[in-house]
Amino acid sequence: MTAAADAREWAREALRGIGDSLYTPFCGRDGDDIDWDAYRALVRHCVAELHHPMLWCTSGVGEFWSLTLDERKRLLEVAIEEGRAANPDLVVQACTAAMSARDCLELTRHAQQAGADIVYIQTPMMEAHGGEGVLRFFRYIADRTDIALGMFNSPSSGYVLTPAEGARIYAEIDAVCATKEGAFRPSASRRLHELAPGLTIWECDKTVYRAGWLRDGIVCPAQLGTVGYLYETPERPILSEYWQLIATDRLIEAMDYARECGMDRFELELGSWFTCYPARADYFTHWGGAFKFAASVLGLPIGAFPHSRPPQAVLPEPAETQIRAAYKNLGLVDG
Repeated sequence: MTAAADAREWAREALRGIGDSLYTPFCGRDGDDIDWDAYRALVRHCVAELHHPMLWCTSGVGEFWSLTLDERKRLLEVAIEEGRAANPDLVVQACTAAMSARDCLELTRHAQQAGADIVYIQTPMMEAHGGEGVLRFFRYIADRTDIALGMFNSPSSGYVLTPAEGARIYAEIDAVCATKEGAFRPSASRRLHELAPGLTIWECDKTVYRAGWLRDGIVCPAQLGTVGYLYETPERPILSEYWQLIATDRLIEAMDYARECGMDRFELELGSWFTCYPARADYFTHWGGAFKFAASVLGLPIGAFPHSRPPQAVLPEPAETQIRAAYKNLGLVDG
């Protein structure tokens, strides 16, 4: 656990490498239960086999909106237990976003006690009154806890903080040290860096890393929460090799590698199933069924109930066909 007073210095040194956002494997009727063996196997795969140095727990990919507080607590505890058994230096990031400040506080206090390194709070999904409301939400949590805090600025919340609003939260809440900018708007991230140069920023639009933003200090050398384990295997760690080229400022080599190994084509062939439900194309989502189907193509355990819990829809067959074909074309699975 990283104390609030040490958060900013810690973030600059500790947040490095690939951080895996874990899905939640379900089982039982309608997915009412969690397959704990499958979840433990996923953690071991990410940490012990792929050697990724960070985990991101109970967030959008994990379908936090469908989990009880007790389930979210246990998922974090298991990730810490299994992950640190494989790598004692593993950085564990917990998302404690919730529909009420009191539930968020309960989850944040638990993360602090359980040994998470940092907690991220997604921009509240309820009727947040803009940046002022989000600031009040963060202050409520920070005043009652002592752990590093991060922002998770995702369009799935329904409200995206402006650079000025994010910078104000950073300026007024000492525990806030990092942000995952998930709205794919690089110009806003650049402006946020100008307003809050000490804030550790991960920009989900990966093109900025090829543009030298890491070298310029605008973004950090960490993928705070991604599904990196769906982009490589232990036998063919193409994402890790690509990221190492980016992190060491070998940008031309990185771009050549991404093209030649098939990574660039793979992302195009996957399509938008991970983040877009076609019947609501204007809404950014984390479609749990899509992530888990991709995992199943790679042979990872996803539980006996392969779908998302309500209110998400069941992934349609055309999506499965497209995802499976993309993996075969990339060569991560046999044709």
